[in-house]
Amino acid sequence: MKILAIESSCDETGVAVVEDGRKILSNEVLSQIEIHARYGGVVPEIASRAHTEAITPLTRAALEKAGAALSDIDAIAVTAKPGLIGALLVGLSFAKGLSYSTGIPLVGVNHMRGHIAAGYLGNRDLEPPFTAFVLSGGHTSVIRVNDYTDFTVLGCTRDDAAGEAFDKVARVLSIDYPGGREMDALASKGDPSAYDFPSPIVRTSPFDFSFSGIKTAVINRLHNDAQKGVAFSREDVAASFTASVVRALCDRMTNVIDSGADKLLLCGGVAANTHVRAALAGLCESRGVRLYLTPSELCGDNGAMIGSQGYYEYLAGNISDISLNSEAQSEI
Repeated sequence: MKILAIESSCDETGVAVVEDGRKILSNEVLSQIEIHARYGGVVPEIASRAHTEAITPLTRAALEKAGAALSDIDAIAVTAKPGLIGALLVGLSFAKGLSYSTGIPLVGVNHMRGHIAAGYLGNRDLEPPFTAFVLSGGHTSVIRVNDYTDFTVLGCTRDDAAGEAFDKVARVLSIDYPGGREMDALASKGDPSAYDFPSPIVRTSPFDFSFSGIKTAVINRLHNDAQKGVAFSREDVAASFTASVVRALCDRMTNVIDSGADKLLLCGGVAANTHVRAALAGLCESRGVRLYLTPSELCGDNGAMIGSQGYYEYLAGNISDISLNSEAQSEI
């Protein structure tokens, strides 16, 4: 079964063709990083316009690379929620029009489910049940995957997501948006014990996070140092911030393991961070737990992950109609 998949929830336009939920036939992604870098973050209206310009040629390119015509496509999967509402509507409107004009079934996909499904594309032996850590610019959640379309949220962030915190700290360090990759590199060169930043865990809940406090602590510390004329090391700040986040993730993962989980998946944009991957891999190895890592190239937003999840939604009978609408916020 071939799924044509469309992703436009934020600042990447993604179109892919995925076969049987596990095989990528094409995965075209057009990033808007250069457009938004000058503003230090994503501008929703600009993102929507860029999606509008890119989606048609990108769809043609994805079909051509997959060696497929529309007549070969069994279903059209599209991100319907959550995300930037204007950006979502571009992809959804395009998918609905394509479905209506061709008669190809339409499948709405939750973006967070898509990030989890990216794990299937890089790990052929990964099957539910397992526990997923979804770490991205908009989401930080601990999710029990009971089946391909059955999920239980165990914990999440109470405010900012991990990726957002990385980007905000990077901005204070004068790192261009998005700052995740350079923060990763800087942290490798710094002293992780140079600064004592607060932990982003919620101590009253075993699986929850709160990243607003550590983000504010970094900003205030650097602001106060600047007022006093105290120099700081960008490498040490990045290393200390990253270390605090990694400790929190390991703490939450330890609680998940203690609750009986024996299979874990790391997914989402922050899952590409080398410090996060190494620390969680080490923890799981020491506890005898299998950790599945999403391939780095599939950690960010892309159409292939939506195609994978769309396949399983289709098999479960979760077919959408022309009334399908976007939602900026949504549970999984």
